[in-house]
Amino acid sequence: MIQPYQGVGEPIIDIGRVEKLYDLGKANTVKALDGVDLKIYGNDYVAIMGPSGSGKSTLMNMIGCLDTPTSGQYYFEGEDVAMMDDNELAFIRNQKIGFVFQSFNLLARASTLRNVELPLVYAGMPKWQREEKALLVCERVGLGDRVAHKPNELSGGQRQRVAIARALVNEPSIILADEPTGNLDSKTGAEIMELFDELHQQGNTIILITHEENVAQHARRFIRLIDGKIESDQVNPQRE
Repeated sequence: MIQPYQGVGEPIIDIGRVEKLYDLGKANTVKALDGVDLKIYGNDYVAIMGPSGSGKSTLMNMIGCLDTPTSGQYYFEGEDVAMMDDNELAFIRNQKIGFVFQSFNLLARASTLRNVELPLVYAGMPKWQREEKALLVCERVGLGDRVAHKPNELSGGQRQRVAIARALVNEPSIILADEPTGNLDSKTGAEIMELFDELHQQGNTIILITHEENVAQHARRFIRLIDGKIESDQVNPQRE
């Protein structure tokens, strides 16, 4: 039996006995998550790992309120996600969770500044205020001299920094990063992971979805999934 991880204070994420089933037709059902129990606390730095088909992408979607469990419970900051309406879920995705994707997901015709501003537009923030806030975040991730550049004028590492800045701009509870170095060379990937380390040291809660051991080694905690179950949940001895 897995010994439950115990963090400090109340968990931001509290998932209990969560199952996710996909009906593929002809009486063929796939259980992507199978009784997952998981707690994530403020300023945790977690790597969720597992081979293809292990359920890590499904768990990421669940954490990010992009999907709902077939059964079980998910509490986000003490609130039952199952009881939330579409507007409340959209608020969490926009204000509480900052997403970083492998493919960057930037607007091709928009500048760095405009890409970073986007969550603030959805939040209804006035133009002058969002520009000021976006500039500060761009400087924080080392893009102060690239705010007018469009994605095709940036390197892969710079584009990922834009994506990270966009994730940070609303000061979310959690940064949820899906294979954040997957499209980068090893040197650039290492630089991006150094940035995540700095963000964690500044107090951010970070969840990495990855299959790369060298990326996971930056985390303080490893969660390994196999066949939709948590196989292990342990502290990284190198980061204690």
